[in-house]
Amino acid sequence: MPRPRSPLTRLFTVLLAGLLVGLAVAVAALPGSLLGGYAAKAGLAAYDDLPDALRTPAQPQRSYLYAKDGRTLLTTFYDVNRSDVPLAEIAPVMRQAIVAAEDRRFYSHGGTDLRGMARALVANVTGGNTQGGSTLTMQYVRNVLKTDPSRTAADRAAATEQTLGRKLQEIRYATALEDRLSKDEILNRYLNIAYFGSGAYGIAAASQRYFAKSPADLTLAESALLAGLVQSPDQYSPIGGDQRAALDRRGYVLDAMAETGKITAEQAARAKAEKLALHPTAQPNGCAATAAADTGFFCDYLRRWWLEQPAFGASVDEREQALRRGGYRVVTSLDPDVQATAVAEARKIYPADDKRALPVAAVEPGTGRVLAMAVNRRYGLGSGETVNPLVSGGGSVQGYQAGSSFKLFTILAALESGRPLATGFDAPSKLPTRYAAEGEGSCDGTWCPANANPEWMDGYRMMWDGFGRSVNTYFVWLAEQVGEDKVVEMAQRLGITFRAQADADFAQHDARNWGAFTLGVAATTPLDLANAYATVAAEGTYCTPTPVVSVTTPDGTNVPVGQPSCKQVLSPDVARAATDAARCPVGQQSAYGQCNGGTATAVDRIVGRPVAGKTGSSEQNATETFVGFTPQVAVAGIAANPDDSTDLVGSAVQRKVIDAVARTIRTAVDGLPVRDFTAPSRELAGDPQRPEPPRPSSPPARPQQPQQTDPGLPPDVLRWLQGRRG
Repeated sequence: MPRPRSPLTRLFTVLLAGLLVGLAVAVAALPGSLLGGYAAKAGLAAYDDLPDALRTPAQPQRSYLYAKDGRTLLTTFYDVNRSDVPLAEIAPVMRQAIVAAEDRRFYSHGGTDLRGMARALVANVTGGNTQGGSTLTMQYVRNVLKTDPSRTAADRAAATEQTLGRKLQEIRYATALEDRLSKDEILNRYLNIAYFGSGAYGIAAASQRYFAKSPADLTLAESALLAGLVQSPDQYSPIGGDQRAALDRRGYVLDAMAETGKITAEQAARAKAEKLALHPTAQPNGCAATAAADTGFFCDYLRRWWLEQPAFGASVDEREQALRRGGYRVVTSLDPDVQATAVAEARKIYPADDKRALPVAAVEPGTGRVLAMAVNRRYGLGSGETVNPLVSGGGSVQGYQAGSSFKLFTILAALESGRPLATGFDAPSKLPTRYAAEGEGSCDGTWCPANANPEWMDGYRMMWDGFGRSVNTYFVWLAEQVGEDKVVEMAQRLGITFRAQADADFAQHDARNWGAFTLGVAATTPLDLANAYATVAAEGTYCTPTPVVSVTTPDGTNVPVGQPSCKQVLSPDVARAATDAARCPVGQQSAYGQCNGGTATAVDRIVGRPVAGKTGSSEQNATETFVGFTPQVAVAGIAANPDDSTDLVGSAVQRKVIDAVARTIRTAVDGLPVRDFTAPSRELAGDPQRPEPPRPSSPPARPQQPQQTDPGLPPDVLRWLQGRRG
């Protein structure tokens, strides 16, 4: 029901009606040439004084986030559900319907239809049917002025006040616009800003909201329905409102179209007879709307990345507004297939509502583009959900211990110091060190790290089999030779960030005495770990992780953000040598035939192409980690309880984590050419001289210890094993 008008409003309406009737009579009496010249002169002068928003429209539009294919929509961000489309992409019947419904003389007046305004005002005053007297151009002016974010709240409110001054200003602005813009341009602007109810601003949003289609595909009946909404969107909206009123209004628009000759009476009758066929579609808004695709953690990472980019504003608030109102088209780096695989694999291990989690990250070597960020948990604020950045870290998430995966940094530091892969040491079951310690894990007052499986790990080791068999005492010894501070610096160089304050303090003030660092006692995240290994896969090229491929403005201008930011942080030969050692844990063979056992040998069978990687188990198996890589992708997963570090995941989950990461790698490289790793130089390989035959390639079966096998032994080791068994 229309709101009753006050006596003051009625008085204003009578006065304005009289004024406009007088104007209409006066205008009609003027010679045509004189009137045209005066209007042109007045319009030109007024145009220069127009608000910027009327001359250069910059109305809020939603931003779209797509997967790396540029087609798969992840979500949108908006304060106002609106998106501009060119007139050519709006069905002709929709254009005709809005003109018939709102301004039949649109193509013949100069922005202000004085006769129509006078007729409408007289009808309203005398009690006839309530009519609107504003032209489409005047309505466009009003819509811009009441929504322009650059204007104050008071100015926006004044744009709809029932005052003579406001109406005359509206007329002046409309006349100026008509002098400079074509009718089609004005119609296009109007259709892109008009409110159609149910949260939909502009015809693109309305077409999706009511019919789940683009405006180019609207039918006659659908167009008439939408055109009928703009006069009173809340009253006529068929979503949650009176559908009978919406159909009556549709009939009015169809009759108007027939009266103007745009359709025939028969076409109008057929369209009136059509049943209301709505397909209400809610436009996703923000990261919480990505639950169906399980991309919320990636979306949240992108949003936090966005808020750090100066290209989108000088402050965090300005950047947030840019994302929600700027109408950007963001093609992200997320690969839907890799993401789906990682989520499915994580949920094979832990269900979505489990307190434990398997966060997984996938990164493209050489670009830093993040291909997947998956967790078994769901992103959101509901029961069993979380919005904590479990994959990338930040806020309250400091990360998780990644165990022996950190031994890679010791290898790199050793290689860079000139020690070759053949650097040997007779690794004991326990290794007394120079660090004072008491209680469990100490030997005569010093810290005394031990090997988890002495029978399989002890003995003379080099970097190849020390890494393959994950020999703790070898790597603690090697870190002592190189300098623990060099190992810590190497990890930081490859992007490991110390989010836990205790770790950051140790790294800054006492790294030389951080003997346990090589065993992975510092907290990290799957994203940091995957990107560090990706640096090795890219032969020493570190790239800052990025979640986007491209960002463009509504007019198609490319925003210079998100492009790979890379630098060489290792010599290619050092990276190649570390990769050669990393072939051992996954059941493959080094270029120099020195692999003789691994902790993740199933990876070779699952991936089926050149691959490298490393497992990691933290103290008492509180967490279990695997990170693997090919030349084209690096993937890391860490099983943990993000909320309770005392909740031990146990060693039995290690094999599942290995398989989950390996299958994610397999999906990522599916269809890509098979690429091998480049062998390191003989200089960095060194001269392997073993004083005794290596121990058996498979560890003995032990409770809570995964079965270890290695089908890829070098011929000399196989002959030795066969002779020993015989």
